[in-house]
Amino acid sequence: MSTGKIDVQTENIFPIIKKFLYSDHEIFLRELVSNAVDASSKLKALAKMGEFNGELGQLRVEVKLDPEAKTLTISDNGVGMSEEEVGKYLNQVAFSGAEEFLQKYEGKAEDSGIIGHFGLGFYSAFMVSERVEVVTKSFTGAPAVKWECDGSPEYTITEAERAERGTDIILHIDSESKEFLEEDRIAGILDKYCKFLPVEIKFGTKTINVDDPSGEKDENDQVKQIEEQVDNIVNNPSPAWNKMPADLSDEDYKKFYRELYPSSFEEPLFHIHLNVDYPFKLTGILYFPKLKNNIQLQRNKIQLYSNQVFITDAVENIVPEFLTLLHGVIDSPDIPLNVSRSYLQEDGNVKKISSHITKKVADKLVNMFKNDREQFEKQWDDIKVFVEYGMLTDEKFSDKIKPAVLFKNTEDKCFTIEEYRDLIKEKQTDKNDTLVCLYASNVDEQHAYIESAKNRGYDVLVLDTPLTSHWLQQIEMKEEKISFKRVDADTVDKLIEKDEVVESNLTEDQQNELKPIFEGVVNTETFTVQFESLNENDDPVVITRPEFMRRMKEQQEVGGGMFGMGNLPEMYNMIVNSNHPLVSKILMEQDGEKRQSLSKQAVDLAKLSQGMLKGKELTNFIKRSVNLID
Repeated sequence: MSTGKIDVQTENIFPIIKKFLYSDHEIFLRELVSNAVDASSKLKALAKMGEFNGELGQLRVEVKLDPEAKTLTISDNGVGMSEEEVGKYLNQVAFSGAEEFLQKYEGKAEDSGIIGHFGLGFYSAFMVSERVEVVTKSFTGAPAVKWECDGSPEYTITEAERAERGTDIILHIDSESKEFLEEDRIAGILDKYCKFLPVEIKFGTKTINVDDPSGEKDENDQVKQIEEQVDNIVNNPSPAWNKMPADLSDEDYKKFYRELYPSSFEEPLFHIHLNVDYPFKLTGILYFPKLKNNIQLQRNKIQLYSNQVFITDAVENIVPEFLTLLHGVIDSPDIPLNVSRSYLQEDGNVKKISSHITKKVADKLVNMFKNDREQFEKQWDDIKVFVEYGMLTDEKFSDKIKPAVLFKNTEDKCFTIEEYRDLIKEKQTDKNDTLVCLYASNVDEQHAYIESAKNRGYDVLVLDTPLTSHWLQQIEMKEEKISFKRVDADTVDKLIEKDEVVESNLTEDQQNELKPIFEGVVNTETFTVQFESLNENDDPVVITRPEFMRRMKEQQEVGGGMFGMGNLPEMYNMIVNSNHPLVSKILMEQDGEKRQSLSKQAVDLAKLSQGMLKGKELTNFIKRSVNLID
């Protein structure tokens, strides 16, 4: 038997404090299981290099719970340790056996799958334990030994009995950590952190139904089912992202998506398989969900791994924010494992990886557009908010994705920006030689305005995401002589101003006579009444909302835009068509009550077309309409 004091080296302790102070105690299980997986991976690597000629057998990690004994045990049948190695690896805080192994076999063990780099993970056991035992036997045949420590610097090493190679780490759970003696709690941690570790992990057994080996059949002439206890393997050691795309079918990708998100009811639109060897190693699969117009970011959907060890699913500020709209997995051994999120955000490799993923996503979308435009157009409504978000928040993505950006009109036809320029330049270029693109945000609510524009021979786009106002502003800044105006932002002739002038049927004095009549039936704090010479076939009264004011308010509502605009009251222009017969009739009407009733009816019709007529006003409008019919 030997005793001693654990060597806490001062040159190692400061980076430990700085980088590896755990805030979540459940991490201990990830660390210990990862160490056990490392032990198995080392043995596999040694066998591959010819330095271990014995039988590998079934490499496996087992987690065992004993609530009565108040112990949690993590066992493996990997390389194990000799007494010398126990003294070296367990008695010096921050000395990493995995790191030393990689250095020793540099160039030979690149694909070993070894996870650990820091040597601190083992000591996370003391966050939940009052005492820790390690019983281990080296693959070299050296005698088994037992290391024991109660969390103080003192430890003991004694001879031990262990028939096979490998290591048992026995945690005597302390009274403040009783939750880690609960089966569901341990199962949840294993599912969260160890779901895809590269070595089988067993946690207890489970019951499954199998065919009766006797072949006995039931009343339906089917072989009877019997219950059978089998090992409960809690992980998938060979996840889809580690396979080659050529070896996976579309169904394989969908199956893996269901494995990642078992509670999801919708299948993804498509996927991107990441596989990079240089200048860093990166694998992963990103899925495009059906976003429609949802920008309520579903964070915690992209899972970040390092060598199949789960790091975090809170990837905002680690990958570009727009990518958090996607689902899937990113795995890279170049991502530090035991660090805080703030450290990850500043890590050079993480930044390079983030930039590369952005490029891959843009390339994938552009290639889909080029190779199968018809299918891409069908999916556009489901991904356009993602594209807009990416263009607004990432300049490089914006430049790369531009060839695949589509504009859909009210006829459900799609165009690139250049195609749309060619389509409308003849009719929708205004007197200042600016191309005016008309758009609707709601085809049903703005139907009357759309029809008015179409009657002039104009085309109308459908731009209906919460980001439309921001996105259009970006396009107007980047593209030469182009402007976007919503169809209800002004009268159609004002939206695209030409040199032609439509004469008014009313004199200025007549307009001045009518103006107080119309102002008398509206709230002048909300509506500004003005007269314009429109076509006599246009509506008698049109309600518009200036593009600038509305756009600034919308931008403020989703973030950004001019300071204070979001707090401005709703303001509208009420355009009275001086060439409409009804307006002339109101002017000629001598009965003051009837004149007011007609003007109120015309105003309410305009409100009704904008969905602004509600409650008592709507009830009065219906009654008035019946009276006018009579």
